[in-house]
Amino acid sequence: MQHRCYFCKNGIEHIDYKESKNLDRYMTGWSRIRPASSTGVCAKHQRELTTAIKRARFLAMLPYVTR
Repeated sequence: MQHRCYFCKNGIEHIDYKESKNLDRYMTGWSRIRPASSTGVCAKHQRELTTAIKRARFLAMLPYVTR
């Protein structure tokens, strides 16, 4: 079985909210979280990714909205 998920393929167990450059890849130009269908991330890691992005936003590491 071939993995499309970046995190499964590279063996990443935990998505860290402090790696804002990594999380930025999964956001649109308007700072919205991209859906799993466009990023190719599995459901498990999409949930972790969403939580990590929301935590980073709360701590002002990522913007809520970009203009």
